[in-house]
Amino acid sequence: MKKTQVKICCISSIEEASLAMYAGASALGLVGKMPSGPGIISDELIADIAAFTPKNIDTFLLTSETSVEEILKHHSKVKTTTIQIVDTLKQGTHQQLKKELPNVKIVQVLHVLNEASIKEAIEISKNVDTILLDSGNPNLQTKELGGTGRVHNWEISKKIVESVSVPVFLAGGINPYNVTKAIQKVQPYGLDLCSGVRTNGKLDEIKLTAFFNAIKQ
Repeated sequence: MKKTQVKICCISSIEEASLAMYAGASALGLVGKMPSGPGIISDELIADIAAFTPKNIDTFLLTSETSVEEILKHHSKVKTTTIQIVDTLKQGTHQQLKKELPNVKIVQVLHVLNEASIKEAIEISKNVDTILLDSGNPNLQTKELGGTGRVHNWEISKKIVESVSVPVFLAGGINPYNVTKAIQKVQPYGLDLCSGVRTNGKLDEIKLTAFFNAIKQ
């Protein structure tokens, strides 16, 4: 079985980045301006963490921008290896982004709401490098675009993994106690977590160690 990749999200400092990498993270999530949710930091701090991070670790810019032009502007300030689009792209296309940034990975978040998410994932997969399945709800008045700490329907996530040819990250309520079940059930390429390894909002070394030990088992 291939090693499951792990992205620790909501990184808030170089110290947290170091802690996550030391524990075994293969990617770091850096949260830009959002309508809601945890972990939001300044673009200046995102740029500092991205510059500090070794090249073998992916840095994800989480952006809520919905136009190619604004996403490009956002990324130009931070220079991460990866762009994670947390909302639906409304102006421009993923192909335009990939053409403008050929060396940057494009990840589209899909908030798993119901069976219709499977068809949506198949369409998205044709144009991006990776899909990330999360538990938000972009249809609410104040959009939920991640960081909910909720588990969604893993049966649907499993069907999505089986239906697409690109790597899939699984997010939403994953923690040291349910991670083994998540891997066995969904068999994702990677896992993405924020609150599951934090205490009072701070990255918790004990929870991190427990999480990576659970994966190894």
